[in-house]
Amino acid sequence: MHHRTLLGATALVAVFALTGCFATGATGTDDPSGTGRIKVAMMLPPRSGLSPFSDDAFKLSRWSTAETLVTLDEKGDALPALATKWTRTSDTTWEFTIRSGVTFHDGSALTSAVAANTLTRAMAATPKPRILDGVRWEVRAEGDKVVLTTGVPDPLVPQRLSSPQLSILAERAYAPDGKVNPVGAGSGPFKLVDFNGTTSATLDRFDGYWGEKAKAAGIDVSFVPDGAARAAAIRSGAAHIAEAVPVSQAALLDRETITEVPMPRTNTLYLNTRSGPFTDPALRAAVREAIDAEAIVRGVYEGRADVARGLLGPALPWAAEGRKPLGERTKAADPKGVTITLATFTDRAELPEVASVLQQQLQDKGFVVNQVVREYAHIEQDMLAGKFDAFILSRATVLDSGDPVAYLKSDFACDGSFNIAKLCLPEVDAAVTKAAGVEAGDQRRAAILEAEAAVLRTDAAIPMLHERVIQGDATTVADSAKDPRERLLITATTRLK
Repeated sequence: MHHRTLLGATALVAVFALTGCFATGATGTDDPSGTGRIKVAMMLPPRSGLSPFSDDAFKLSRWSTAETLVTLDEKGDALPALATKWTRTSDTTWEFTIRSGVTFHDGSALTSAVAANTLTRAMAATPKPRILDGVRWEVRAEGDKVVLTTGVPDPLVPQRLSSPQLSILAERAYAPDGKVNPVGAGSGPFKLVDFNGTTSATLDRFDGYWGEKAKAAGIDVSFVPDGAARAAAIRSGAAHIAEAVPVSQAALLDRETITEVPMPRTNTLYLNTRSGPFTDPALRAAVREAIDAEAIVRGVYEGRADVARGLLGPALPWAAEGRKPLGERTKAADPKGVTITLATFTDRAELPEVASVLQQQLQDKGFVVNQVVREYAHIEQDMLAGKFDAFILSRATVLDSGDPVAYLKSDFACDGSFNIAKLCLPEVDAAVTKAAGVEAGDQRRAAILEAEAAVLRTDAAIPMLHERVIQGDATTVADSAKDPRERLLITATTRLK
């Protein structure tokens, strides 16, 4: 009880501070027209000065201030944005036609040269945007087109260009020393006019926007790392929208103010196939049969997660639609008291509790289970070195391109950089390689599901559940985005009722 009192007091203090960041209340009654300013409590403050070449780019995208050449539909297929169309003219060359009539927030015009400038600087950035890991390209402007040439054939070029880390900014944003300042340099329906480090950001409606004009007058952002404080801001009216409400706080909010959005993130148990007991496929099968994922979802996540049917979850609806039965599985062996080491990390609050529940389930099956739980920074090296028999990991299954192939390759291919299961099987490598070479679309998705099935049949990775992100919205807000990829939050249509 004392702990809860302290937590409530901390949250209350944070809400008072949060209220001070905003000019008006969040009830919407001060703006019956619905065109007022939207107040947002965001989870993580910027880490790189809002540089679009960093993960801060997703903030610029969620505020609809910076835009990309391409966007994605729900399936992950490419759609026009600042580029109206594109053509693959050879195995390694693409041409993107730049939209005419686009004006940046500083009054300058979007041209092919401006777009090429951004893409060239992204390739030279240090560190390079994550979407460009392992990628090399050369870019030039030709008339109204950007011509992009890759070092090797890359069927995912359009999807890569949808990443917020490749948002196109006005030339004034780029300093000679490599730093990027996005203030007043975007092209979206909202103009970033002020940015106060890790505290707040202010955006105004941009009336010169090339598309549908924003309904709201602006956005006032406050960075609130404390989850209890973000939830309290919705309850008190200090914020209209709150990112990432913790599971423990969701029950304290009115049901009509929360939305649960499936995330492309899976909690998976990885089993070490190179050394130790789980070199035996029959013991891996015994683990698969021991896990009661429904009990974990009910007990640890209070029902606010989805039981996994595969590595790819409900955030990718095409996966469930196209997934086929795995066929006959390896029969489970009796563990007969074999001792295993189960590890995870503390940075995601639920994982240590998942480990405790899983430990009991495995012991009920006949394993003897020792636990190792540390902060991620102190366990990653041992994890990658294969020092544990089993590891619980919360893993994003689609990266910035919206495509799962990079995840499948890094986690399950012989040369995968994140292959903590130490899996190395020709049939898995062949399936992943096949998927990587297929053009984007239904055929690629079918090949991805074949690769997923090849992995699942090994029992080297046993998916348990898919996480959801919980978003808080005041009842006075209309049309905020609920985006599994976390690229959108406030759009041109978001408004106060």
